Amino acid sequence: MPQELIDTHCHIDFNIFDHDRDEILERCHQANITKIVVPSVEYSGWAKLAALNSSVVHFFKAFGLHPAFLNNHQDAHLDALDDLLNKDRPAALGEIGLDFYLKGLDKQRQNYLFVAQLKLAKKYQLPVILHVRKAHDQVLECLESNLIQGGIVHAFNGSLDHARRYNMLGFKLGIGGAVTWPQARKIRALAKDLPSNSIVLETDAPDMAVESLRSRSKDKNRPPRNSPEHLIEILDTLARIRKSTPEEIAIRSTENALSILNTNS
Repeated sequence: MPQELIDTHCHIDFNIFDHDRDEILERCHQANITKIVVPSVEYSGWAKLAALNSSVVHFFKAFGLHPAFLNNHQDAHLDALDDLLNKDRPAALGEIGLDFYLKGLDKQRQNYLFVAQLKLAKKYQLPVILHVRKAHDQVLECLESNLIQGGIVHAFNGSLDHARRYNMLGFKLGIGGAVTWPQARKIRALAKDLPSNSIVLETDAPDMAVESLRSRSKDKNRPPRNSPEHLIEILDTLARIRKSTPEEIAIRSTENALSILNTNS
């Protein structure tokens, strides 16, 4: 695979990678996965992410407050995020959004933090990395009200109409490990029909393991750890679904990702 690839969503900073992170990144380098977008999830992880570095892969870092970690977020963390963005503009603001799938997460509080972070993204002219579950209409309404600088909808699983509305707002749509699952018919249908100028690739590692990992897992109650070198399986699957070539998908998805990120970070 001569064409470079970008994993647009990977939590390589998580502790689960501490013991073999360098080896994983070397495998990415060998596969020509040259850049990885690393979104944060909560304030306590920002310092570790800020210090993360590699000699073989470039990190595009994003800072934000993830809705699934709602109970860990404080209003003071919004002030800290403002200060961080003021000192050094990252590649994006994220991972932020709305999660109406998980139970026990206050929707009003989620919305408050989401809108507050959208305002910061607008203030610093940054794209956003979005986490959206069962809330595409609500997220789109917030985006349309705040005139955001585009971004990436992580693990997109909305409708083609949602895709069209995100595209009109300058957003790219993340295709990840679920596209490799034979039973994921909705995701595969979306992946086939999405415009080529809207698609970016992601692993969401350590989550959303590709089919080859899932099929080899002995413990069906414990998902296997995903890692960014498996972006190649996602690429190959997507090429088959779209009746394209891995090279064509790689070129276009990389162009799409670079067009949306703050690449000066």
